[in-house]
Formats: sequence, C-alpha cells, structure tokens
Amino acid sequence: MQMNSARRSNPERSAQMRARLIETARRLFVVHGFGATGTPAIVAGAGVTRGALYHHFPDKQAIFRAVVEAESAAVAQTIETSGAPGMSALARLLAGADAYVRAMQADGRVRLLLVEGPAVLGRDEMRRIDGGNGDASLRAGLEEAMAEGALPPVPVATLASLLSAMFERAAMDVAEGAAAEDVLVVIRRIIRGLAPSAAGA
Repeated sequence: MQMNSARRSNPERSAQMRARLIETARRLFVVHGFGATGTPAIVAGAGVTRGALYHHFPDKQAIFRAVVEAESAAVAQTIETSGAPGMSALARLLAGADAYVRAMQADGRVRLLLVEGPAVLGRDEMRRIDGGNGDASLRAGLEEAMAEGALPPVPVATLASLLSAMFERAAMDVAEGAAAEDVLVVIRRIIRGLAPSAAGA
C-alpha cells in the first residue's frame, strides 16, 4: 500500500515542481526579460536543483515557451468564462473582447505574449500557441455570430486575423497608458459596426 501511495504521489509532486519552476521563471522573465534571465536564477528562485529544472525543461527557451503557453491559456480561460447563459452570440463576442483587454492587463502579460514571445519563439510558434487558445475562442465566437445572422458571412479566418491584430494593438496601447475603457468603447463600436443592420443591409 505504501508503494502504491508513493507512486500516486510522484506525478503530483512532479506537477507541483513544474508549476513552481514556471511561476518562478515567469516572475524573472517579467522583471528582467528573457535575455537577462539565466537558468541559475530560475533554479535559485524556485529552490530546486539544476537537475530538477532540466528534468522538466531541456533549456531556457523550453521553460519560456511553457510560461507563454500558460499565459495564453489563462487569457483564453478568461474569455471562455466571460459570457452568461442566454447571451446572444454577438453579446458573447463583445464580452469576450472586454475580457481579453482586461486579462491582458495582468502584470507582465503584454511583455510576455506580445513583445518577448514573438521575439524569442518566432511568429509562427506564437500563432500555433494562440491558435489553440484565444484565437480559437475568437473564431468560434465569430462563426456563432455569423450563424445567428449577427455578423455578415465573410471569411472567418481573415476576419479573425484582422480582429486579433486589433486586440493585440489595444492591449499594447493600454499597457502604454491608454485608458482601457476608451479602448473598449472603440472596439465595441467596431464589432457592432460589422453587423449587417449597421451597414444598412
């Protein structure tokens, strides 16, 4: 029984160790940036051995990728839970836009996802990460709004790409001092303006 209990606890301990390393690395990457953060600082900050670090991550870029993936997933989770039962597809899309801008105000998130992420991992890898998280939520929301007739039947991939660029710019503007509510007012008007009724259709 003791051996079975130990075996059951090993994955749990491993997951806790991985989470501690990611949390520590995130803090250091936000404060110092990817280039100025070394694995010795991550090891010391997490209170683990170098062997423990390399058991989970082969190099610094791998742990940075894990940090970015966790941040992207956290944003997507915020978007996914922003709607309420009974909302129209357009209302859910607007709620998701609000949720994205507010989620991106988390300390260091813009730097990790929009500045250092593309620089360290490359645009293709960031698109892959975003494609399974926030971008997937955006595409699903657009498809649902089109199915309900709230948005015109335009190419979803193109519209999602353009709106995604707008959201990223909005997050950058807020990080640089723009008022979040002013940015959200404009985003809401742009999305509502896509509705067929807004164009007189």
